[in-house]
Amino acid sequence: MKHPYDFESAATTLVARMSVDEKTSLMSGSTFWHLQPLAQYELPQIMVSDGPHGLRKQGNQADHMGLTASVPATCFPTAVTLASSWNRELIHQVGAAIGAECQAEGVSVLLAPGVNIKRSPLCGRNFEYYSEDPYMAGEMATAFVQGVQSTGTGTSLKHFAVNNQEAQRMVVDTLVDRRTLFEIYLPAFEAAVTQAQPWTVMCAYNRFNGIYCSEHEELLSGILRDRWGFKGLVVTDWGAVNDRPRGIAAGLELEMPSSGGVNDRLVAAQVKDGAFDEAHLDRAASRVTQLIMASKNNAAPAEVDFDAHHALARRAAAEGAVLLKNTGLLPLKAVASVALIGAFADTPRFQGAGSSQVNAAKLDRPLDAFAERLGADNVTYAKGFDAELAEADAALIDEAVAAAKAANVAIIMAGLPPLFEAEGFDRTHLRQPEQIEKLISAVADANENCVVVLSNGAPIEMPWLDAVPAVLEIYLAGQAGAHALVDLVLGDVSPSGKLAESFPMALADCPAQENFATHKRQLVYREGLNIGYRYFTSHDVPMLFPFGHGLSYTQFGYSDAKLLTDWDAAIETVELAITVSNTGDCAGAEVVQLYVRDVEATAYRPDRELKAFQKLMLQPGEAQTLTFTLDKRAFAYFDVTLDDFNIDPGEFEILFAASSTDIRETLRVTLPDGSGRNSQPPREAPYVIMQDAQLAALGLKVTPPESIKPYHANTTLADIRGHWLGKRVANAALEMAAKTMGKRQETPVAMKMREEMIMSLRLKTVQIMSGGALTPKRFDLLLHALNNRWLRFLARLFKG
Repeated sequence: MKHPYDFESAATTLVARMSVDEKTSLMSGSTFWHLQPLAQYELPQIMVSDGPHGLRKQGNQADHMGLTASVPATCFPTAVTLASSWNRELIHQVGAAIGAECQAEGVSVLLAPGVNIKRSPLCGRNFEYYSEDPYMAGEMATAFVQGVQSTGTGTSLKHFAVNNQEAQRMVVDTLVDRRTLFEIYLPAFEAAVTQAQPWTVMCAYNRFNGIYCSEHEELLSGILRDRWGFKGLVVTDWGAVNDRPRGIAAGLELEMPSSGGVNDRLVAAQVKDGAFDEAHLDRAASRVTQLIMASKNNAAPAEVDFDAHHALARRAAAEGAVLLKNTGLLPLKAVASVALIGAFADTPRFQGAGSSQVNAAKLDRPLDAFAERLGADNVTYAKGFDAELAEADAALIDEAVAAAKAANVAIIMAGLPPLFEAEGFDRTHLRQPEQIEKLISAVADANENCVVVLSNGAPIEMPWLDAVPAVLEIYLAGQAGAHALVDLVLGDVSPSGKLAESFPMALADCPAQENFATHKRQLVYREGLNIGYRYFTSHDVPMLFPFGHGLSYTQFGYSDAKLLTDWDAAIETVELAITVSNTGDCAGAEVVQLYVRDVEATAYRPDRELKAFQKLMLQPGEAQTLTFTLDKRAFAYFDVTLDDFNIDPGEFEILFAASSTDIRETLRVTLPDGSGRNSQPPREAPYVIMQDAQLAALGLKVTPPESIKPYHANTTLADIRGHWLGKRVANAALEMAAKTMGKRQETPVAMKMREEMIMSLRLKTVQIMSGGALTPKRFDLLLHALNNRWLRFLARLFKG
């Protein structure tokens, strides 16, 4: 299978024959999901589709909210679940399976994976991202990209960059200091680009340090191409273009979806007038042409083995499940009767809501899976709560309590209904709905043999934790999650998942919350490096469950940690080893995590940072020695004076751990003078929240946020709803979206997503996505009317 860059020479030759209008036409879609074909050059129309955890191919009715129908496809566990497996090979296999389904459906590029960092547990899209840790996210993304692209299908690494909340995502300006940018928010992108070369990178909606990501030259060219050597093309998120000519000059190649020819004509006119360098146009057209050529070359439709993919989804769900607590109740042995309690037993919450939503080819229900295994007569069911709204209902709790009392074991299928987390909006707290919290407490009082199974996409609070003997976090487990759950609960499979994110005790413990979704136009990442476990372990803040935590039905011992080779100045690496033993009585898999601690840091460093991990399967009594090689980057920090990573020589500790707080063995290594470049990093005191002066020292000047008025091209529909005309425009947009969805999709979460996502649109985006109906003149008239500038309105009305 070939990569688009393999066609660079042929594409350059072909583009040299094209007219300006033909070249500009290549730089935006022909439809919502298709690129522009040029039949005269044998460039066919190719299709791209959503799908971080499964293909979401839509037909003629298309949307970017996951609200209209798509073809059946395997719904694998979401990214949060896959990351909890800590299994690179498994994620590679999942990627390859999704890539094969893309080939079968004629889809050339899968718009995945999402590698944005989980800055806050409240981000509504966290289920679609891997981790709070940049190294972990990068390893998962690299495996996924390699898996998908092994089938000849391209990927789109997203959302580049610092896109960490849903609120005001189209307009918010995220201000991030340079060190935090390179240490926290860019490494996952860097790893996937340098190790896997995704066909495309998708730029985000938001602004970064004052400039829209779609026209941010340093991001798209200086970092992505010059620093990392990216060879593919940059595509916008749907509707993310702000100024197409400026974006193309900065390093953008493809605008999606179609602008109805508006932006094509704009670029072409500027080229013909000499206002725009045609070399930028040639570069962009060539990269789009390379993509089309590679897609055409690699097309290899074949039959999909959906049964095999379902089995893989079941394995992935089992490996990604995390046993958070177990006082001995699990695995269940010789159980006479089980009460399944909670609506998710009958209507499973198996994926997130939004652009990633897959039309599952098959769906297993926990109620059926347990009945199949234990016998229908031994399984009872009580709804407990409504799967959509989870509104207060005492009668449902009473019914659940009666079922729990009559059974040997009660399994509560709890978590978050889709209305409480989805693309387009963020959560406002860490609690489950009150009905579910009360249900768990009541059932735990009624039956001491109580297992809580959680289906959610992000951390929650657990005020009932002390009252239950076992908690199993299955996250959003995909279409085969039900049978994976049975495998785990009954002991066919020993849990091996580990958290790829921290579960805080309370939301107030997360320093990012002070500056999360707090302003409609600007966010300052004042917490800097203090994200997730980096903050909790550095400042001794207790966690509900730490990053890397996960129990098993067996036990593992760590011993004989060794430094195999000390720092080698020639190759700049350290080699280490550790022996891991299964000391229990059943087979199980362990994830060995390596954290690095800078003992003598001059600059502020988190107490520990994940730099390597391996997962291994061991039989009872079996031992295995693992070796790890840490390179220079594992010990480095981003030195703003050098504008590059650098090492502060001295003592470092290597922590061999079962979680970020469960350290089993420690080694010390000394990096001598000369291991880093000459630099004088400023001595920094530990911080939690940085003030303006501290941010300025790291290269960030905090500027005043953009004002809402006067209304302008980047004003959102939500901003104008208070204006008599703005209200009509906003309502018209909602009505059009409702017609696209159809009555079949009028669920509570669908209506909330529609409201939130449509209202977040910029007026400029509405114009672009109008397909040319909102002409430049009409757009100017709208802005003048919204700002009550009636003389200007009349002047523009009668102007040609």
